[in-house]
Amino acid sequence: MLTALCVYCGSNSGASSVYVESAAALGRELARRGIRLVYGGSDRGTMGALADAVLSAGGRVTGIIPSGYLENEAAHRGLADLRVVGSMHERKALMTELCDAFLTMPGGFGTFDELCEALSWAQLRIHAKPVGLWNINGFFDPFLAQLDLAVREGFLKREHRALVQPGHDMNALLDHLALAAPKPEAKWL
Repeated sequence: MLTALCVYCGSNSGASSVYVESAAALGRELARRGIRLVYGGSDRGTMGALADAVLSAGGRVTGIIPSGYLENEAAHRGLADLRVVGSMHERKALMTELCDAFLTMPGGFGTFDELCEALSWAQLRIHAKPVGLWNINGFFDPFLAQLDLAVREGFLKREHRALVQPGHDMNALLDHLALAAPKPEAKWL
């Protein structure tokens, strides 16, 4: 059951307007489906566009931001549920605790870090939550090729490579995550 989705995305908007437009479309769809957004708490870039779209469509948003980033990341002051934590590690742990699944959009180092940690924790069976990868404009093609290389070279098992669900279609990815999301008692192993 998918009631809360953690979305990893950027505090920058990207070079193409498709990224902000996609974030806004996702936000509207989350609100339409009654899925609460859990995200990094910023009002900038694709993060801000996503949160603004959820709120404008009447949806629910939980933002989580480290105290040291309150100024840098321009915390979204329009959130009724903005949680301030002490560190990036606490941020990622709380995001994981509060969601039923993960969806990653294009972003930078922070986005890659969050995605890889969610996958590592799934591999280690720390959580049993599905991890989706929205491959907008083929952004993640090189990353997916790197994972395939890691399998061929013996650094990643095929079953662990299968932990990431890539896709180009937002609605198909959301449907997959909803079907794959664990029952509430199985979220943490």
